Amino acid sequence: MKYLAPIALFVLITACSPAPDSAGSSIKVEIAKTSVGYVLMRGGEPYVVKGAGMGIDDIERFAAHGGNSIRTWTTVNDDQDTRALLDAAHVHGVTVALGLSMTAERHGFDYDDPDAVASQLASVRKEVLRYKDHPALLFWLIGNELNHSYSNPAVWDAVNDIAAMIRELDPDHPVTTPITGFKPVVIAEIQARAPEIDFISFQMYGSLFGLPGMIAESGFKEPFMMTEWGTIGYWEMENTSWGAPTELTSSEKADVYLRAHNEVLAQFDGQLIGSYAFLWGQKQERTPTWFGMLTEAGEETETIDAMHRIWTGAWPANRTPRVESIQLDGKSYKESVVLEAGKTYDAAFEVFDHEGDAVTFRWEVKPESESEKSGGDREAPLPTLEGLLSESEAASTRITAPAPGKYRLFAYAYDGQGHAAHANIPFLVE
Repeated sequence: MKYLAPIALFVLITACSPAPDSAGSSIKVEIAKTSVGYVLMRGGEPYVVKGAGMGIDDIERFAAHGGNSIRTWTTVNDDQDTRALLDAAHVHGVTVALGLSMTAERHGFDYDDPDAVASQLASVRKEVLRYKDHPALLFWLIGNELNHSYSNPAVWDAVNDIAAMIRELDPDHPVTTPITGFKPVVIAEIQARAPEIDFISFQMYGSLFGLPGMIAESGFKEPFMMTEWGTIGYWEMENTSWGAPTELTSSEKADVYLRAHNEVLAQFDGQLIGSYAFLWGQKQERTPTWFGMLTEAGEETETIDAMHRIWTGAWPANRTPRVESIQLDGKSYKESVVLEAGKTYDAAFEVFDHEGDAVTFRWEVKPESESEKSGGDREAPLPTLEGLLSESEAASTRITAPAPGKYRLFAYAYDGQGHAAHANIPFLVE
């Protein structure tokens, strides 16, 4: 791992982010070791990352909430031109940590196959040459969670080869590889096999709250980034009696973001050199609402309020409605709700709006996901089941239980100001 020599403490106090380079040339980024720890330097000044993961351009709105850096997972995206994303970021004074795709072992890649490894290196090299001089570029991420369900440590040799290639072609931008969790054995393998990377990045959700103890026990003292963090993962939540994961409400998720930042990430000042909340966007992963800070239609959820508060020190002028409760047959999502096919049951969604905005509602029923995918792999959207609700646009409704099976009832509340609260209850029909 490579760092700058120690610099004076005063730069930490006087620093501000450099303005976008009007000439459109590369801006040098480095990691400096100071008298109080490590700091990310951009254009010769300390750079404080206020970041989120983003795959599709929503940079103008992101910047308006105080964000200044996004990270991606690939430079080859059918839904988003990477140069256009970089250009948009540059216009709004936002930096980009570019993800370079590597195929994981769990997806069938053999890191003992020299021809396959060489071909992948050549493909990544083309992407580095394509974007290395863009002024919005902050650093490179090699692969994503390559330790997920892996057994062959040769993957880190391939990471090191890519890092060495980047160092030769682009000495202006640091290189990292993000791993799932904080795992000392994996960290040791990376440090031994991939010394050309500048730092290791971690991706943690509920386990993030145990990070202080993990770092203290391991004695890890290197600089690091948290390139994914956010709500509690579906694999970390309690399940119903039939095995469906229960999901926090949008308000409970916002509280988790605030706690994760204030109680955990903030205490690593001088070692944590940047963090990226997950996900500024929307995706189907067990449910359509689990990880996205936006809804499918693009409304902002309360997690964005939380990030606005973290990034700016103040709440947004108009805040998202806050969930007070959701119930089905008098039970909460934390209870295992079992219904009888063909019978009707009451459901209610209670929210509070800070500004007193008129709130509208929407309900929908979907089958429970049967996906067994992991690691964020793409899942197909779930269909909405029609004809089961007496009222789909009110604070309360009645549901006619469908045929026996596993389902989930979703509720949304909108304030007419571009914000949405949401909650859901898994239920079993017998």
